[in-house]
Amino acid sequence: MAEKILEARNITLRFGGLEALNELSFSVDPGRIVSIIGPNGAGKTTLLNAITGVYSLNSGDILFRGRAITRLKTHQIAALGVHRTFQQSQLFQDLTVLENVMVGMHPKTLSGFWGGVLHLPGERKEERETREKAKSLLDFLGLLSRSLQPASQISIAEQRRLEIARAMAGDPELLLLDEPVAGLNIRETEAMGDLILKLKARGQTIVLVEHNMHLVMGVSDHLIVLHHGTKIGEGKPEEIQRDARVIEAYLGK
Repeated sequence: MAEKILEARNITLRFGGLEALNELSFSVDPGRIVSIIGPNGAGKTTLLNAITGVYSLNSGDILFRGRAITRLKTHQIAALGVHRTFQQSQLFQDLTVLENVMVGMHPKTLSGFWGGVLHLPGERKEERETREKAKSLLDFLGLLSRSLQPASQISIAEQRRLEIARAMAGDPELLLLDEPVAGLNIRETEAMGDLILKLKARGQTIVLVEHNMHLVMGVSDHLIVLHHGTKIGEGKPEEIQRDARVIEAYLGK
């Protein structure tokens, strides 16, 4: 049986008297797209923040490739291969599209401070390789023609793709996408769905948080449904669509 890439074991997270996550358990298999869905306030983004070390759990454990990451810092978790995007753009608006992707590759570079200051041959070679890899990634994501434009001058849909490009720049084993189609129109949403499936075809494991049910049902292998921080449903898309508790959580009695 293949090793789980991610496991949550009875995780609980409280903010004062509010229980944001309640005894939540689930796992993610390699190469799959697992979507976390639920009404507003269900705890979806809170869960991503817990996985990436932004929030500290009150109890339970999160494991990546069988290793507990519950008490690691965000940069340590990212270094292991867990990368993410955000609901609100976190791009460097004054840098070019290409430079934004190259920044995402920085943790993987080896030249160090003095190599950059002295512009040594090894540093120059590494920069050329980094630039070419960034261009290849932008080409895959349909952004190569925008590579020299500032990030502030490209469309919202292109910024969403650029955030994914930057997250992918460090070769993550697990990619967390937080509402990647927020603010996009129908055509742009469909294009994003195609992109997510292309990433899966490359072997990328993805955890997706999204409100757009058409997108979720079209790309997901497995769904986890949260309501007030508690898991109320889990299964394949067709199973979730028939789940009475899920329907009630979204639509009410």
